Amino acid sequence: MRVYLDNAATTKLSASMKKYLISVLDIYGNPSSLHSAGDAAKQIVSKTRQSVAKFINADAKDIYFTSGGSASNTLAVRGYYLKNACPVFYSPIIHKSILKCVESYPDRQPLKANSEGIIDICDLKERLDACNNKPLVIIDHANSEIGSIQNISDLIKTVHLYGGIIYLDCTGSIPQIPIDAALSDADMIGFSSHKLGGLKGCGVLYKKRTIELEPLVYGTQEGGLSSGTENVLGIASLGKTIEHYNYASVSPANRDYVYDYIMKNIPACYLVGASVNSGNRLPHNLNICFKGVEGESLMILLDMNGIQVSTGSACNSQDMTPSSALSAIGMNEEDIHSCIRLSFSGAESIKELDYVNEKLKQCVEKLRSFNNE
Repeated sequence: MRVYLDNAATTKLSASMKKYLISVLDIYGNPSSLHSAGDAAKQIVSKTRQSVAKFINADAKDIYFTSGGSASNTLAVRGYYLKNACPVFYSPIIHKSILKCVESYPDRQPLKANSEGIIDICDLKERLDACNNKPLVIIDHANSEIGSIQNISDLIKTVHLYGGIIYLDCTGSIPQIPIDAALSDADMIGFSSHKLGGLKGCGVLYKKRTIELEPLVYGTQEGGLSSGTENVLGIASLGKTIEHYNYASVSPANRDYVYDYIMKNIPACYLVGASVNSGNRLPHNLNICFKGVEGESLMILLDMNGIQVSTGSACNSQDMTPSSALSAIGMNEEDIHSCIRLSFSGAESIKELDYVNEKLKQCVEKLRSFNNE
């Protein structure tokens, strides 16, 4: 049996998506070309822009396509900083693409987060109150590694009260939590197609028209902000996957089924991040520390049994330094290396979940027995 539980890293293409993409392969024109072949491609890009705008309740004129979630993050953060050279406050559990982006800024400050990864709003207010210039505040709507969901309503209102600008990274949250650009009043929002069931290599940046960014790649496409010939196939896949996206089907049931089994049957382990009953955790996310077990060894052993999980963000898989997110919430290094993340699709069968429970218990016991020899 094979069970894929790494949906936070990427999602599988459905049979209908594959069929649709094969049909799109015949639309090979460059969207910038003025002939009919180019116009056919341009129509796909335009239609998807309208669909994305509807999906997040925004104006299509404020939607820009990028090459992925990291590209959207970088365009928003570096593009704004290059234009404004402002103070930057950021979540310490934010995606690595942003941590790397801001590390050279002299006026950057990480915000405080509690042991569940929730941003301390009092700390944010103190920093904003002491700030003389209009700052950029960078928050992840939800952290895909530990599943913690931020109270973005209070965070956005606070930032705006002090005259700041906020960028919301929704790549980890949007597969499970809808975002309303108009209602949230976020200044900029970024996310990626392949976390929603589309192809890799396509991202979205929403920004208010009042926000000015310096392009990182110069040219004419995407309003001059994200230039280069558009990834028509990737954009088409995004349009298709959000066409009938159903948030009503998102449920924590499968996650909780496995979590309950682990807590009852596998000793010396604990949940990392917000409680499963708090309402502050992504419904498909489960991050568990199995004390005395090397997380990477457990991941490999599970894979040998047909179960794919991760030890954190796929973007950090080649980096053996402790997870920045887990370090930021105060975990010790030994426990950090004992964690695995299971991220569900919600479509797993009970038979598959029972298989995961059985093999997880066996693998943990096997690795612990090695340590005791």
